[in-house]
Amino acid sequence: MDQAMDSIRYEEEFILNSRGLNLFTCKWLPKDQEPKALIFICHGYAVECSITMKGTMTRLAKAGYAVHGIDYEGHGKSSGLQAYIPSFDALVDDCLDHFTSICERVENKKKQKFLLGESMGGAVALLLHQKRPTFWDGAILVAPMCKIAEEMRPHPIVINILQKICKIIPTWKIIPTKDIVDIAIKMPEKRQEALANRYCYHGKPRLKTGNELLMVSLEIEKNLSKVSLPFLIVHGGDDIVTDPSVSQSLFESALSTDKAFKLYPGMWHALTSGEPEDNIDLVFSDIVSWLDNRATMINSRSESERKAEHDDDKFLLASSHD
Repeated sequence: MDQAMDSIRYEEEFILNSRGLNLFTCKWLPKDQEPKALIFICHGYAVECSITMKGTMTRLAKAGYAVHGIDYEGHGKSSGLQAYIPSFDALVDDCLDHFTSICERVENKKKQKFLLGESMGGAVALLLHQKRPTFWDGAILVAPMCKIAEEMRPHPIVINILQKICKIIPTWKIIPTKDIVDIAIKMPEKRQEALANRYCYHGKPRLKTGNELLMVSLEIEKNLSKVSLPFLIVHGGDDIVTDPSVSQSLFESALSTDKAFKLYPGMWHALTSGEPEDNIDLVFSDIVSWLDNRATMINSRSESERKAEHDDDKFLLASSHD
């Protein structure tokens, strides 16, 4: 293990979801301190947690947070046809089941709970909030997919035809798009790393997957004004994968009173992994600062609780010698 990793611990395991699929999960934990809070990672389309999101997860763990991730069905090391999303709602439920099970552990019950969603993962985070509006203590949305820009919106007739074809050939790789790696990641060497990751998908989106993403985007767009949890949006000014003006719309429309939007001129879509290191450092400085300002419970128990427990232990020890 390199020296930079000495302060954190990595663990992984497979869990069984409600549909009998094996899903890969992982966590990065600070070694020598009680985590400040819990952070749950919602990764983007066609990528995964343990490699693509490693930089994000290790940086947050080094900052003192317990960071948990899950590869969605059909993504990364999880079971399912690669990059196939038969039901976005089921995908969100898988995340909800796993994340809430972690929150309900005795050692985590008093810890704050934050979501971090990148790109499509931003949509996952918003839907997790929608399912349990008061459960989460906040969210970081990195270039989130939360609305379709007007010029990209398909005609209702096209949507209708798409839905009908989906019932016949749902897994067909037909949707004509550029490989997202080429337009999301600015630095060529980082682009090559992404292309070399065998757990990422680089083909055309499958028909049903495209339809699910479209329907989810339209659903989230209708509910932007209902978003009520504290959040920070970070978005690259030159992002052509998700539209920065859509993030601006979420920021302006949301019911939340604690909300922030940071736009980084000249940066692309992959803010946390595809930019020059100085840019990535800047983005994470803003993210960690936002988290630290809200993660008020440094430990799962207060200092007074721990002192009282220590006094009880001394009393019991003294009594046993009487």
